[in-house]
Amino acid sequence: MKIITYNVNGIRAAIKKGFIDWLRATEADVVCLQEIKATEKDLDWSEFKKMGYEIYLNPAEKKGYSGTAILTKIKPLHVEIGCGIPEYDFEGRVIRADYENVSVMSVYMPSGTSGDLRQNFKYQWLDDFFIYAQELSKKIPNLVICGDYNICHRPIDIHNPKSNANSSGFLPPERDWMEKFFANGYVDAFRHFNQEPHHYTWWSQRFPSIRDRNLGWRIDYHAVTDNMKHRLKRCVILPDARHSDHAPVMVEITSE
Repeated sequence: MKIITYNVNGIRAAIKKGFIDWLRATEADVVCLQEIKATEKDLDWSEFKKMGYEIYLNPAEKKGYSGTAILTKIKPLHVEIGCGIPEYDFEGRVIRADYENVSVMSVYMPSGTSGDLRQNFKYQWLDDFFIYAQELSKKIPNLVICGDYNICHRPIDIHNPKSNANSSGFLPPERDWMEKFFANGYVDAFRHFNQEPHHYTWWSQRFPSIRDRNLGWRIDYHAVTDNMKHRLKRCVILPDARHSDHAPVMVEITSE
């Protein structure tokens, strides 16, 4: 199974930049999207359906904001919309597809860059999501949590850790949460294969040259339950895809 996670920063904008042709070429089985900023009625999904994808959305209640989706060529046994916590489901932050031997979640974790109110919201989310993920993994042991975590885990995951020491997304409590998360039953699929620096998935749009100079952050992940480590075949960032300020990340897993 080939799984892609991609924060598209508005699926309608991504489509205008060639997203559909790019997706067709990837031949991905499951595509987890974040920040779709759209509802099912907001665009024509026929091209995705022609590629063989079933489409499941969890849009935010607020128009043009947040939202997650899963596109899948493999018919799921069940699709869970949301995580059961109203303040997060209002923002469309979680959607999950269950298959015979794996469950795949698309998650868009909050950003705290707009100020203390949203940073505190993010901290509350982290506490709640940790409990949610721990309980879910007891019921669903083969779990892949894909998405935009809005956190750089370690200094290797950010282009300038010293100057960003006080930046949301690289704050000590956020990084401590990532350490706790990966120490309690999950594997960072990309770092399972690649321990080299300068691999990023997001670049600020303030200056056009930032992405060309690769001054980025790695904030998009595939977290895989420990018991699936032997099923990991490869995990790669796809930085040449430029439909968003994020890059997609692809993981391949075997059936057993």
